[in-house]
Amino acid sequence: METLNFNKILIALDYDESAQKVAEIGYSLAKTMNAKVILLHVVYESPIYYNSYMFMKNLSVDIHEDLKKSTEHFLQKTKHYLGDEAIGTLVVEGEIPDKILETASLYKVDLIVMGSHSRKWLESILLGSATEKVLEKSTIPLFIVPIKKQDK
Repeated sequence: METLNFNKILIALDYDESAQKVAEIGYSLAKTMNAKVILLHVVYESPIYYNSYMFMKNLSVDIHEDLKKSTEHFLQKTKHYLGDEAIGTLVVEGEIPDKILETASLYKVDLIVMGSHSRKWLESILLGSATEKVLEKSTIPLFIVPIKKQDK
């Protein structure tokens, strides 16, 4: 049996409180394999504001740029937390599953790490699951970190 070499690992993060756990596990996995790490966040929704239903407008470019800057700050903070300045960071815009797969292909990663939130069945039907969609379409191995909300 041939051993697989994972030289580059993409860790896809969202703003959920579980992102730190996903980053830690993905980074730990990468370090055991001496792999390079890229942290990715996909900005999905086009921000909108409205003062009534009939007058929806796109958010100004300045505010949208602020969103991208705060997202980059979030990834830099995560990178600093992991303690490795060699970690790459990327902020891309678009449909989450598609952009994760496009980025993985573009950067020729060997493994994608993502979290999977435990949602109730109705939420899953209504919201879909980015992880599930990446799993369906990916030809790149996927390492899924299960994230379950703890009962308080």
